[in-house]
Amino acid sequence: MSQSSSPAGPHTSTAGLDTPAEQVRSVVQERYAAAARTTLDLLEGTETAAGSCCAPSCCAEPAAADPIKHTETAGAPCCGSSCCAAPTGADPITRDLYEPGEVPSAGALVASLGCGNPTLLADLQPGQSVLDLGSGGGLDVLLSARRVAPGGTAYGLDMTPEMLELARRNQAEAGVENATFLLGTIEEVPLGDASVDVVISNCVINLSPDKDAVLREAFRVLRPEGRFAVSDIVLLRPIPEHLTGIVGLWTGCVSGALLDSDYVAKLGAAGFVDASVEVTRTYSRIDLEDLASMLEPSQIPDGFDVEATVTALEGAFASASIRARRPL
Repeated sequence: MSQSSSPAGPHTSTAGLDTPAEQVRSVVQERYAAAARTTLDLLEGTETAAGSCCAPSCCAEPAAADPIKHTETAGAPCCGSSCCAAPTGADPITRDLYEPGEVPSAGALVASLGCGNPTLLADLQPGQSVLDLGSGGGLDVLLSARRVAPGGTAYGLDMTPEMLELARRNQAEAGVENATFLLGTIEEVPLGDASVDVVISNCVINLSPDKDAVLREAFRVLRPEGRFAVSDIVLLRPIPEHLTGIVGLWTGCVSGALLDSDYVAKLGAAGFVDASVEVTRTYSRIDLEDLASMLEPSQIPDGFDVEATVTALEGAFASASIRARRPL
């Protein structure tokens, strides 16, 4: 999260929006729109959009036998940027997510706003179709498109026109033809029933104010035996209720995160089987202090106590790999 180019600034307003869900969606959309504009400006104005300094991925293929597993991975700051941040590459949420040489486009990397690498979880095969919920700058879509070629298609769905513009620019740069980017929300996917083999997402579902709708839609568009393979932020224990209404913490991928056990339960309620959550990285106090220092003043209440909030959140949230399957 970069203060110099933070996506949500003082101009962001939720005045006139009727429900908390609409307010959250509006602020999230503006934050990501501004992140896309920042990235487009960077790409058009400099030649140093991204480097290839990535260490091995922190989201290597894990074995998930128990519904909820905790497999910590370490990493030094390197490539990527926060799941809810401006593209700077030094945020504590996204570190070491993609292998050297794996990234198809410099613009796709600098706009990467994820907390994992769901393309590794999905075990994509040639000829498959894959949908990325909240595809942002298109990195995971472009990686997926390469893995399902020949004969396969990768769809990216995003509610922000600026992100779609950026994604299509990155697609052209990468020379990827078997990818399609769609405008829409992850609560109402503009694809037919049983139309894809795999649904992926990268640090987006936690931002939705209606996660049950998201999971129902993911189930609907998957074919029988289709797979759900998502990287997301999860809570490891409940957080104080007064923190869940702070917009800055919601857009910071904290307040909207589900408890790991609730994620499994909601996937089951949507119809999925074999649901599991594997924690890949728990965020430290230092990580939280870094995140807190990057919050926009317009998105936190007067008198916000950073130290008390960091203490309340310490050890409470993590990046995780979430898997499930649509049965026959």
